[in-house]
Amino acid sequence: MIRIYTQIEQGEAWIARYRGTSAIFACVLGFTETCLIPGISAAGLTPEDRKYTAVADAEFLYYGAGRKPQYPLPPLEAGASPVLISRAVVEALQIPVYLFNAGLPQPPAVPVIDLGGSPAKCLSQGAAMDLATVNHLLKQGLLWGERLSQKIKDGYLIVGECVVGGTTTALAILTGLGIEALGKVNSSHPVCNHTQKWAVVQQGLESTRRGEEGRSGGSVVWGKIDPLQLVAGVGDPMQVVVAGMAIAASRHCGVMLAGGTQMLAVYALMSAIAQAYTLPWRSSSVVVGTTRWVAEDPSGATVELAQLINRGGKTQNDVSPPLLATQLSFADSRYFQLQAYEQGFVKEGMGAGGACIAAHISQDWRQNQFLAAIEAQLERLIVSR
Repeated sequence: MIRIYTQIEQGEAWIARYRGTSAIFACVLGFTETCLIPGISAAGLTPEDRKYTAVADAEFLYYGAGRKPQYPLPPLEAGASPVLISRAVVEALQIPVYLFNAGLPQPPAVPVIDLGGSPAKCLSQGAAMDLATVNHLLKQGLLWGERLSQKIKDGYLIVGECVVGGTTTALAILTGLGIEALGKVNSSHPVCNHTQKWAVVQQGLESTRRGEEGRSGGSVVWGKIDPLQLVAGVGDPMQVVVAGMAIAASRHCGVMLAGGTQMLAVYALMSAIAQAYTLPWRSSSVVVGTTRWVAEDPSGATVELAQLINRGGKTQNDVSPPLLATQLSFADSRYFQLQAYEQGFVKEGMGAGGACIAAHISQDWRQNQFLAAIEAQLERLIVSR
């Protein structure tokens, strides 16, 4: 049920170390106005829908379908929210869930830890967030990574995310770190909209470059820019929180960055931050966990991207992210909403792939158990509507 795509020996060692242990699930919610660009994301049918995707997913992850939501799951072009997958696992395995608001337009209708962040402006402006906010969010990530790791005796921390438009901010961060990510990221569309993403990213990076050159009086070389300045220019609030959280937690326990392109960008970012600010962390404790729909996406190049991060681009990063993916399939599902994943819709989100990996290494779940639990979530959701 798990395939290791890069850094196989390190990935095997991580799985062996944490097999049979328990996990804590942290999910960091954020927002970027990048998601309001028409067509940039399919995680919500319209730009207005996408304003509420994160709060709706958080509410479903926490409560499931058993209660009338303040924020119903938004309609999608096709498929069903990946939070159905995450909820099925955390409910069945009784995994403790911690929700963090890194910067949302409205507070979720669930118990949430507010980190005092703010939503990011569209990255095309090259001024997505104030640098003071980015610094504050890094400190909060480091603080909570330490706190959560103290609650884990012999297991690991799963860190998921929900940021609509986040694969575009991921492309911007990766490119700014000197990694040639063009054409390699994923999206919630069945065929990734690389051209649209790249146009937005180029505009944002050029604006960031002009701002940095104005401040420093010198030329900007991607891969040499301060990573926190880069996040302030073209990032989103989730990225720096998760980077800090993973840096701190890795010193004490295992960490699974649960996501695809977005978490590969976070991995590259945390390495750059650790190097720039001399923050100790254990790279051997950290893996990236996703779904095979991301890892094998024919319209992206996730494995190649992970390998590029391994080589470090221009960041001189000599640590490597093992890329793991659940082999969950919806080909035999009774529901067209789940079958849509096999056509390339949705793919990942809300730590879905990482949750499935956890269910397998903790409880040895198999395909039939996954399918039964996830379909039961969808059935309850349909009935509740």
